[in-house]
Amino acid sequence: MSDIIPAGQDRIQLTPEQLQAMKSLAIDGLNSPHSKAMYALAIDDFLTWREDQGGGPFRKAQVNAYKSHLQSSTDYAPSTINLRLSAIRKLAAEAADNGVMDPILAQGVKNVEGVSTYGVRTGNWLTLEQTQKLIRTPDITTLKGLRDRAILVVLIGGGLRRSEVANLTFDHVQMREARWVIVDLVGKRKRIRSVPIPAWVKAAIDEWTVTANIHGGRIFRSINKGSELSGPDMTPQAIADVVKAYADQLGWELAAHDLRRTFAHLARKGGAELTQIQLSLGHASVKTTQNYINEDQDLTSAPCDYIHVQLA
Repeated sequence: MSDIIPAGQDRIQLTPEQLQAMKSLAIDGLNSPHSKAMYALAIDDFLTWREDQGGGPFRKAQVNAYKSHLQSSTDYAPSTINLRLSAIRKLAAEAADNGVMDPILAQGVKNVEGVSTYGVRTGNWLTLEQTQKLIRTPDITTLKGLRDRAILVVLIGGGLRRSEVANLTFDHVQMREARWVIVDLVGKRKRIRSVPIPAWVKAAIDEWTVTANIHGGRIFRSINKGSELSGPDMTPQAIADVVKAYADQLGWELAAHDLRRTFAHLARKGGAELTQIQLSLGHASVKTTQNYINEDQDLTSAPCDYIHVQLA
């Protein structure tokens, strides 16, 4: 490391070159390709923010300021913030191990506390703004981008499971009572249901299928590296991979099932009846549906306001 730490360095004011070198060491120590990608993204975001703030000592106060920056943004769930802090702690640990950073300062960074997730339900939900950002991420000037956008909007606009999206056919999408509906969808435990979809979901499906020149069978097909259709089927894992790819681009920790939760959350916030959300999701119990909805207590329209008792 003699080329990284010049003689006489005080190990407080790290240079951008040293931090980049430590980033490489931190990532190389990971086994999972997914973890490597997420840590690289997290460290890059921190270093960019740090540079925008004028640099300064890499220490606990700076990392706490970065944590506050993340918390003030609506784009990051607590789990995402904690993942980013984990990456920064590893960066500090590598810097200390390689003699670039004072061990006391590195320990201070490692002592930065994560964001509490107490009271947060399992799983993530996107806000409306985040949802818009996600579905606008695919490059719709390409065939793959059109397909991927259609996959995302079907997950969000219909609340489908990834296996249901993979098995979706042209015959499923029909006009019923003057609106588009996914009919006779076979879901979990072989339950059959019909799912109304908004016009923007049908429009995204049409843009993909017309451009791909497919008119029957399964709606979503595999695409090879030459941007050509390469097979009739996409697997549920392939659907999950599409969601993960665009979530990674945005720096989000997001799974395909989180878009199903987003459907329920946004529909409820928009005024949809809980029982109708339950029917669209295909839940046997309304309690399961309630677990999907990040519904805060409303003190302006409380249940007691609907009990019209008069004392005299």
